[in-house]
Amino acid sequence: MIIVHHLNDSRSQRVLWLLEEMGVPYEVKRYERDANTRLAPPELRAIHPLGKSPVIQHGDVIVAETGAIVEYLLETFPNTLKPAAGSEAARRYTYWLHYAEGSAMTPLLLSLIFGEIPRRSPALIRPIANGIAKKVRARLITPQIASHTAYWEAELAKSGWFAGEAFSAADIMMSFPLEAAASRAGFPDKPNCRAFVERIHARPAYKAALERGGPYAYA
Repeated sequence: MIIVHHLNDSRSQRVLWLLEEMGVPYEVKRYERDANTRLAPPELRAIHPLGKSPVIQHGDVIVAETGAIVEYLLETFPNTLKPAAGSEAARRYTYWLHYAEGSAMTPLLLSLIFGEIPRRSPALIRPIANGIAKKVRARLITPQIASHTAYWEAELAKSGWFAGEAFSAADIMMSFPLEAAASRAGFPDKPNCRAFVERIHARPAYKAALERGGPYAYA
């Protein structure tokens, strides 16, 4: 039995969704973020030294990091969510699997961090911190996010899925960056991105994962 150590409003929602798509039985152990810091609770450190989610347990095996978890599950259980080895779809699949947690999430995380700086700064320097944060976001972060979302839009125009003509685990990995971006500004001028988010939210396995995982702000 797979145990998913699941943190609310986090990347671990993708792991639940993947397991639902694969039809693999699993158990959810829920953790709640601190209401003020939005950080994971210290109990997660008992599972993995970094105290982050997602983490899965499969017998004596513990796997952390979403991409590593996806690869482990696809290697361990029968599935149709990974394109045939050596194909163009497989090359694209590998790219998007790693891009999702690498290039895609970096500017989105920076946007979140710089958005929090003014609120967490001492009152005396808050106006200065707010001014610096605004300039960094406007000059460095927002243009990067715009570049990435334009890239997604162009890629999704090719087939509607990231790795080719068929839905794959790469789309599950890419769901979080697109949902995170949509939660900040939506996709008013990105119909392909908007359609992708609507399409994944309509999948029965996605809905089943929400029922198992609990409230998820990005849905």
